[in-house]
Amino acid sequence: MKRIVLPRAWLLGAILLAPLALAAPPPPADPGAALYIDGVLPSGAPLQGMRDATGPVVGAQAACANCHRRSGLGSQEARSVIPPITGQFLFHPQSGTTAQIALPFVPGARPDRTTYTEQTLARAIREGVDPSGRPFNYLMPRYALGDADMKALIAHLRALDRPRVPGVSEDDLHFATIITPDTDPARRRAMLDVLNQFFADRNNTQRLPTGQNMVPSGNALYVKQMFKVTRHWNLHVWELQGPADGWQAQLQKLFAARPVFAVLSGLGGANWEPVQQFCEQSKVPCLFPNLDAVPADADRGFYSLYFTRGVSLEADLVAQGLTDAATAPTVRRVHQVYRMGDVGASAAAALAAALKERGLRVTESAIPADAPASTLPASLPALSPGDALVLWLRPADLAALATLPEGPVYVSGIMGNVDTSPLPEAWRARAHIAYPFDLPESRRVRLDYPLAWFRVRKIPVVDERLQADTWLACGLASETIKHMVDTFVPEYLVERLEDTAEHRIITGYYPRLSLAPHQRFASKGGYLVHATPTLAQWLPEGAWMAP
Repeated sequence: MKRIVLPRAWLLGAILLAPLALAAPPPPADPGAALYIDGVLPSGAPLQGMRDATGPVVGAQAACANCHRRSGLGSQEARSVIPPITGQFLFHPQSGTTAQIALPFVPGARPDRTTYTEQTLARAIREGVDPSGRPFNYLMPRYALGDADMKALIAHLRALDRPRVPGVSEDDLHFATIITPDTDPARRRAMLDVLNQFFADRNNTQRLPTGQNMVPSGNALYVKQMFKVTRHWNLHVWELQGPADGWQAQLQKLFAARPVFAVLSGLGGANWEPVQQFCEQSKVPCLFPNLDAVPADADRGFYSLYFTRGVSLEADLVAQGLTDAATAPTVRRVHQVYRMGDVGASAAAALAAALKERGLRVTESAIPADAPASTLPASLPALSPGDALVLWLRPADLAALATLPEGPVYVSGIMGNVDTSPLPEAWRARAHIAYPFDLPESRRVRLDYPLAWFRVRKIPVVDERLQADTWLACGLASETIKHMVDTFVPEYLVERLEDTAEHRIITGYYPRLSLAPHQRFASKGGYLVHATPTLAQWLPEGAWMAP
C-alpha cells in the first residue's frame, strides 16, 4: 500500500482546528423552529441575513420571529405592518374566493396578494421580492438558505397553522386557574370570588347572535367585525395536592381531561416552578398568577407572564439602597433573617448574590419553619457599626420583634404585608421598606374602579392587592381576546397581551405596565420607603427604581 505523507502545515492546522470541530453545536431537535425562533440553522450554525441599509444580521438578530413573531401572525409598530406568514396566509387561494372566509382575522393580512408557491416563497426569502416580483421593504433581510434549510423553514411555517387549539370550540373558551396546596384558604376564596364574578359578568354581557360575527367588506368576505366574539367563557379550578414534585403529573392529567386555552390568574405559595414548567412545555399561556416569588428562570420562558418579580425585585431594590453612596449609610456587612421553606429564602439568596458582586459581606439566620415567633429576638445577631439587617419575614414574625439592634433595617413590603399589617411602633420610623408598587396616594384613582366593582357586586375585600391584581389580569385577558376576534392561537394571545398591557390605563397597584418580546414582567421597579410615625403614609426615599 502506498504511504501518504501529509504536509506539516496541514497536520498543524488539523490539530489546531480539532477543538473547534469538537465544540461545534449539535443540530437542533426541531430544525425549522430553531431557524425561525432562534436564528440557528439545522447544522447548528447561526443564521445570517443581509439588509441593504443596515448590513448583516446574524444568529438571534436574524431570527424570523423577531418581526413575524413566534406565532407567525406578524405585528404592527407605528406605520410598520409586518404581515402574517403562516402557511394558510402564504398559500391561500387568490383574492375574491370564498376560501378567504375561513382565514382568521389578523390585522395586516393581505388576502388580495398573489398566492405564494413554495418556489416563489423560496425566492422571496433569498432575493427579497414578492410573488409579483416587487421588492420588499428594506427591513426584510435576504437569507442565502440552502435547499435543505429552506425546506425546514417552510415546513415550520406550515406547521404554525393550528387547526385545533386546546380549550377552544365554536361556542366556548376554557380557562384554568391553578392553586397550590400551600396557600391561605381566605386568599383562595378572595381570588375565586373575583374570577367567578368576572366570568359571570362577561358571559352575561358579551353574548351576541352568531350571525353578526362577519360582515362583507368590498370584494372580500374577509374582514370580521370587531368585539363580536360570542364564545362562552368557562373557568376550571385546578387545585394541586401533595408535594411539588407531583404537580406536573397532576397538571398533565387535568389538561388531558379538560384542555384549556390559557391559565388565568392563580395563587401560589413558596414554589411555582412546576406550574411554569408545565405551561412552557404544554404551550399554555399562564397570565399573571398571584405570587410572592416567581421562578428564577421566569424571564427565559415565553408562555408565562407576571406582574412583577416579587421578592426577587425587592432584593434588587434593597441591594440598590444598600450600595447607593448618595443615600445609604456606610454598610460593610449585611445580615439577613428568613424562615426556612418560605419565599424569603429565595429572596435572601438573590440579595446575597447581588451584594457579593458589590463587595459586601453577607451573613444570615435561617429560622426553622415551625419555630415560634417568640424565639425570633434571640435569633438576631449582635450588630456592629457598619452592619445592616434585612428581614424577610411575615407580619406575625415582625410583630414579635418589638426591639431591634441599632443600625439600618430593611423589610420586605410584600412578605410583611405592610399596607395592612402595622410595623412594630418602636422601630417603624427607621425601617427601610422594599415597596415594588406605586405609592398609595398615587394609585388611589387607579384602584377606584376595581374597588367600586367589588362593592357593587358585594365581593368582600379580603386582600386588596390580590383581588385588584386578579381583576386586572381578567381585564387584560378580556380586552386582548376581544381584539383577537377569532384567531385563537396561544402564542398570538401572549403577543397581543404585550400590546394590550402597554396601553392599559387602569393598572391598579402599578404606575404603568409594559411588556415586549423577552420581557415577562409587566412592572419592573419600585421604591424604598419609610413610614411616618403614625403610619399615615409611606414616604419614598428616592425616585422610582427599575433595577
